[in-house]
Amino acid sequence: MMSSRIKNEQNEPRRPLVFVVDDNAQNCELIVGFLDELAAELRTFDSGSEALDAAASVVPDLVVLDVMMPRLSGYQVCERLRADERTALVPVIMLTALNETTDVERGLEAGANDFLVKPVQRLELVMRVRAQLGVRSCGSRVDRAVAGLRSAFGAA
Repeated sequence: MMSSRIKNEQNEPRRPLVFVVDDNAQNCELIVGFLDELAAELRTFDSGSEALDAAASVVPDLVVLDVMMPRLSGYQVCERLRADERTALVPVIMLTALNETTDVERGLEAGANDFLVKPVQRLELVMRVRAQLGVRSCGSRVDRAVAGLRSAFGAA
């Protein structure tokens, strides 16, 4: 069975890094509690700007992002992640108390990979996070294979 764990440059398994972004501390605690069963490093942020600053230093493997936050909305944060070459492919799962179809459409248009309406069910969140991390891991393996082929055949 193929491992879905993300590996670093030395090909050693490492825990995926997940950012949880919500201006409500209780919501952050709940999401972290739900995701605790994953073998992931979880970092919480109470604003979109904090998460974007952190992503400039270390690119996360996934972002769980609340929509309704002061200053920068989740939509704006997602758009900025997509606009940055380093974070453009980082999966984003948006969470919101909004439940209109237009809200989901807006999230997907902003670049979200998935969208869940609060109250979030633990199993659904865990399964969707695992799925997105699996996709991210596959993409990373493909990128490394392409880089290896380019190196082996002298292509730029």
